[in-house]
Formats: sequence, structure tokens, C-alpha cells
Amino acid sequence: MKEKIRLIFPQFIESIVNSYTQVFFSNSRIFAAILIIVSFFDIWAGLSGLIAVLSANATAYLVGFNRFNIKSGYYGFNPLLVGMGLGIYYNMGPEYLLVLLFASVLTLFITVMLEGVIGKYGLPYLSVSFLFGIWMVTMASRQFSALSISERGIFLSNELYEMGGSSFVAVYDWINSLNMHESVVIYFRSLGAIFFQYSIFAGFFISIGLLIYSRIAFMLSLIGFFSAYLFYQFVGGNIYELSYSYIGFNFILTSIAIGGFYLIPSKHSFLWVVLLIPLISITITSSMAVLNLFQLPIYSLPFNLIVLLFLYILKFRERFYNHPLLVFHQQFSPEKNLYSQINHAERFREHKFIPVLLPFWGEWTVTQGHDGEFTHKDGWAQAWDFEITDDEGSTYKGGGTVREDYYCYNKPVICPADGRVEEIVNNVEDNDIGDMNLDQNWGNTIIIRHDEKLFTKISHLKKDSFRVHVGESVKTGDILANCGNSGRSPEPHIHFQVQTTPFIGSKTTDYPIGHYILHNNEQFQFKSFSRPAKGDIVSNIAKNNTLDKAFHFVPGQLIKFRVKSSQEEEQKDVLWEVQSDMYNNTWLYCEKTNSRAWFRHEGNIHFFTHFEGDKKSLLFYFFLGAYKILTGFYKNIHISDQFPVHLLNRKQFIFLQDFIAPFFMFMKSEYGMEFMKMKDSITDSHVFFQSNAKVKVGNQVTRRIDFEFEIESKKIKKFVIHENNRRTEATEIATE
Repeated sequence: MKEKIRLIFPQFIESIVNSYTQVFFSNSRIFAAILIIVSFFDIWAGLSGLIAVLSANATAYLVGFNRFNIKSGYYGFNPLLVGMGLGIYYNMGPEYLLVLLFASVLTLFITVMLEGVIGKYGLPYLSVSFLFGIWMVTMASRQFSALSISERGIFLSNELYEMGGSSFVAVYDWINSLNMHESVVIYFRSLGAIFFQYSIFAGFFISIGLLIYSRIAFMLSLIGFFSAYLFYQFVGGNIYELSYSYIGFNFILTSIAIGGFYLIPSKHSFLWVVLLIPLISITITSSMAVLNLFQLPIYSLPFNLIVLLFLYILKFRERFYNHPLLVFHQQFSPEKNLYSQINHAERFREHKFIPVLLPFWGEWTVTQGHDGEFTHKDGWAQAWDFEITDDEGSTYKGGGTVREDYYCYNKPVICPADGRVEEIVNNVEDNDIGDMNLDQNWGNTIIIRHDEKLFTKISHLKKDSFRVHVGESVKTGDILANCGNSGRSPEPHIHFQVQTTPFIGSKTTDYPIGHYILHNNEQFQFKSFSRPAKGDIVSNIAKNNTLDKAFHFVPGQLIKFRVKSSQEEEQKDVLWEVQSDMYNNTWLYCEKTNSRAWFRHEGNIHFFTHFEGDKKSLLFYFFLGAYKILTGFYKNIHISDQFPVHLLNRKQFIFLQDFIAPFFMFMKSEYGMEFMKMKDSITDSHVFFQSNAKVKVGNQVTRRIDFEFEIESKKIKKFVIHENNRRTEATEIATE
């Protein structure tokens, strides 16, 4: 029977808990516990809210609504508010319970309807269904003579004593004895009013929970409310509006929603919070005038109207999309939204570009770069000329009097990115050394379309060396033709440029080379979305098959490690599975710790993008150690990257950073990786590399984790974790 109930109502407790925190756009368990306790400061309001959310979520499961939405509390928080609103107003009784049951179901149905109606515009339904639900039930109940109005709240001290005894009353009296300013009193009462608890006591506890959940949300609640208070003072508004039913919570909820939940917290989102305050005030005054005709409170109507209006008008922006920036992946924490966005902007700011590789194999030298001294001028300035040079920097052997003396002549030219052949010119004879064909300036040329308004052009190719035809689809690395000496070319080389139109002679556009290696006296530098300069010796990343296969995780693959720690005698086995979804997102999953590490594999680079789960798990440390891996071996090359700042920092530091994060970052988390050595055999390579994760506050390193990796037989043979004199070794073993 229990198994059947679990099957019908999976994660039911979680759906109840999340229904409380969703009111504040949160999924914090600690905050949920505080909110549940506060909701019972009025015992019957708390009980009514609980009955409502139980009824609504159970109905949602039985009808067959989306289980993720139910579990997340999306379908429960509006019935919860309706239940508490009715519970504070009516006395408990069987007639009331019947009305409450159907009111919660009605609110659920309105929620699902609004999900379809409002959701098709990409907007949240917020607490609109709560408004419809409680207004409809309030007007209908005027005809229900069996319902009686509650007189609770008149003797508050007695009610507090019944809940928590004399100590509870003492704490309440102590708070009242602080002689707080009128604005502070209204602020706390407004916070409590969100859960239909109108005491300073309730608001004080909610403010503590809000601070624990999010420092940014707490700051926004203060900024929103006290900006409203000052606005009322400045324009001579009626402060009574803020204290009447304490509807000042509209300013608080709007500020949290706009300042840090639906928008990435920033100086721009904070500015908009302040600018929206007068609009909320106007909405409060005008809607009160209308709803008073029907003897209905306005509740959260201004909050809903202003948030929906603002989010909707942002969709019509034609520029300044980042000021403010909408949240793309919601993590239910203003801090996590901000830190992840900062990290994503730093790591992937160039990933708007399709990676375009160098159009050759091996090492070539840039003999003319952007804004060159010969031909790369004006509208054609963003281009490169490439040749092959020897150790002395010469481009040829022997006398250099014939084309065949030049190292690059007749070498293969390859496709820089997937695309389709747009144009080919193949009728220009190669020049003798020192001669130029000014009539057919570009010589033999190929143009490839990679995307809308993205074309690459390679010129001065050898006549009749083309391996492809116009209209043919080509892949990265396919041989296109051979290097020649045609057109305006006194000696063999290739001219390479990116352009936005498909014509020979089109002007260039400033576009980076995706990933490549810069060579300098046997020292290597990894370059990503950069622009080679004149004199640079560059190459594409030469893939190491062992490294590539070891980090090429395939959905369905099982990876098993035997783990031994210096501080634990027993060994343990850890199993991961490679999983994916319909959008081709892929991740490593550890069922035992319920942890996931999302990753991507782009050509010659493996990198992790996101982690969720247990930060003490082996998977988390693997995520840190293999955060970004080059799958080509270059001894002593250094790869760097950065982690989201909240991922590794100690709580006391990140707590302080949270308060000023929208304006200034004083801490960062860095990643570094370096290849140490490689042993080659005929069929395999044995590769060793090290990596580290560091947390820095200013210039001081406050935490460091070091990793060692050993790759052999196309798998991760072993990786070792060093932190605080603790050594953990994980060795890959065969799965059964």
C-alpha cells in the first residue's frame, strides 16, 4: 500500500515544503521551516494554509498535472495563500473546511489555466490565481450564512501565550520595547502580512529567514520598502496606505522579483527597483479606489501588475539587452544567478562565435596580420597571410627561386569549420617567384558558408588542386585544395579571412580564430577565440587519441572508481553514469550522492559547465580537477579558467561578498591545468597532468586543492586529490 501511495504521490512532502518557499521565490529548506512556523503564529490560519496546499497538491497528482511543477511548489503556493487568507478571516468549522477544500482546488485550476494563458508569453503567473481565488470565495461566502467571522487578533498577547507560553510573550514584548521607528514597524508588519501574520514578531522571523536564504533578496526588501516610504513622504502621500492591511509587502515582493530573481542582480536591476516604486504606489492607490466599491482588499494586485508589465515590456527591447539582463537558467537564488552569470560571461563570452580553426595542418607563421603593411588595408584589414618557416625563420630551402623551394607550396589546405562550398575560382596559373597577377588579384579561391552572414575565404591556392565542388557540404578538417602562388602573390602563401557576404572581393569582418596553439621556442600557449599577430607561429590543436577518448563520455557509459583516502582505512567504490536529455545536454550522474556534473566536448577541448549536488562527493572533486582539459598533449602548457565564486568559498567570506556582489567582486575562484609528461607507445600514450582549484580573497589564497591525473589505455586510470594534508586516490576499475 505504501509503495502504491509513493507511486501516485512522489516527493509529496517536498511539494508541500516548496509551496511555502515559492512565495519568496526560494527553495531553501531552512527558510521553508521558518515560514511554516510563522504561518502557525495564527494557528487556524496556519492550519488552513496547510490543508489548502495538501488538497491542491493531492488533486494535482490525481488529475495528472506536471509532477515537476507539483514538486517545485508551483501549483501549491497560490492555494496556500488562499488558505491562510481565509483562515485568518473565518472561524474553523466543518462548513468552513468544506469551502476551504473547494477553494484550494479552484485556485489550483486557475493556476494551471494561467500557466497556459500567461505562460505562452514567457511570463510567470505569480500570485494572480491567489487573487482570483480569494476574491471569488470572499464574494461567494457573503451568501454562506454558516460561516462565521473570526475575532482573533484582538487579544494578541493571549494568543501568543497559548502558542509559546510566557517566553514567547516576553520576546514579543522585548521587540515592542525597542521603540523602533514607524517605518521599521511597518516594514516588519508588511513582511508578516505576506503570510497573513500582522505582528512585528512574524515579520522579524521572516526577515531572519530571508537573510539566511539570500543576502541580496534581504537587501532588496529593504531598498524596495524604504524607497517607497521615502517616496510617500516626499510627495505627501498617505502613509496609511502602507499600514492599511500592511500592503507595503507589494514593494518588498516586487523588489525581490525584479531586483534579483527574474533579473540578474546588478546596479541596473537595483536602479529599476527604485524607479518602479512610484508605479507600484500609483497602482496601489488606484486599485484600492476600484476594489473598495466591491469591499475587496487589493492584496498583491500591484505586485502582480507591475512585475508582469515590466517583464513583458523588456521583451520589446531592441538594444541594451544586458541592462538589465534576464535570468536564463533559474537557480532560485539571486546570488547563484549572479555568480553563475558572471562565470558564464567570463568563460563563454566568445562562444557566440562559431569556432573557426586555422585552415592548415602543422605549424605555420603569420607573415602578415590584421592591418598589414602590404595589402591588409581599409575594409580588407582583418585578414591573415600564412607561410611555413624553418628554425631560422626562412620560408624556403635552397635558393628560393622556384615555387617548390617554399615549404608551404602544395601543402594541403583544410576546411576551418563545417559548412557548404559557396564559390570556387580555379582558372588562375601559379606565378613564378617574384611575379604577381594583378588582374586576378585573389588568384584561385574558395569561399565556404558556415552560417548566415558567416563565410571564410582562402586565396592564392594552386590551380586544379581542389578536392571539393560548389554546393558540396564540407566538414572541419576536410582537405579543400593545396597552397599555391596564384593572384597577387609573389611567393607561395595562403590568404585567410572571414566575411559576412559570399562574394570574392568582399570586405573582411573582425572574427577570432576559435582554438589554437601559439608556439614560442618550444613553449606553448593555448589561445581561445583570439587573433594571431604577425610573426606568431601557430597550429591547430593536435589531438591525442588517448586523452580524447578518456574524456569523450558517451551517454549510457558507466564509470567506476575505487577510492582510498589517507584518513580512512576502508576503500569504497563509486559509480557514475553518463546521462543526456532530449536537448543533447550531457552530464555525469552519481546516484549515491544525487550529484550531477554537466559537461561539453568541443573538438579538442573538454570542459564542465555546471555542478549540482554533494560538494563532498568524488564527482564534485572530479568536476573541479577536470574543469577544462585540452585533448592535445603539449608539455608544460598552462590552461586557466575560473569557477563560479560561490562554488568553493567558505561561507563566512561568501556571506560578506553577497551583500556587494551586484556592484563589486572582491573574491574569485581560479582553475589551472598543466601537462607534465607523456610516454608514447605504438598503440597508446600514457599521459600525466596536474590541475588545481584556488580561492582568492583579494590577492590572498584562502583555499587550494591540487589534483594529479594519470591517463592510459584511453581511460582515466587514476586521479588523486590533495587538500589540507589529506590525500584521496581514485582508481578506475571495470564495471560489472
